[in-house]
Amino acid sequence: MPMMRRARVSDHRTLADCAHRWCGGSPSSAAAPGPSSLLPRLYLQFFAGTSLVAEDSTGVKAFLVGFHSADDDEDSFVHFVGVDPALRGRGLGRGLYTAFFERAAEAGRREVRAVVEPGNDGAVAFHRALGFSVVGGDHEVDGVPVHRDYDGPGQDRVCFRRRIGPEGA
Repeated sequence: MPMMRRARVSDHRTLADCAHRWCGGSPSSAAAPGPSSLLPRLYLQFFAGTSLVAEDSTGVKAFLVGFHSADDDEDSFVHFVGVDPALRGRGLGRGLYTAFFERAAEAGRREVRAVVEPGNDGAVAFHRALGFSVVGGDHEVDGVPVHRDYDGPGQDRVCFRRRIGPEGA
């Protein structure tokens, strides 16, 4: 099993490349940005300390880019997760989220939020399996509440929240 460590700014190029190779283009909209554009360098410049990388001697196998809210002392947010497709279903994503939950709780956070694109059934199921609840939206796609134009015109998202810490873990 790969070892987990804190991300570093110097990981940016590798993680952006992994995001591009592992995640491909946007599943729900041709106008949506590709995965590597969702991972600008600033996330690692300012949030490397709250982001995680799982790697072995052959390189990066999975990563999670997340941060603690600057505006709400109780919230943290998972921005992007990537797992090598050859290793999916082996617990790497769950392990990254679990470590992020623990670190967020240690920092006094009580809730973790995340968003995914509508139609990404695997990501919706994964977040639900991790104990996330779907936040009600303004319409539905395949029975799942969705927030229209959440990230801009045509950029709909399914929003999730999960309580952590003593009362939510």
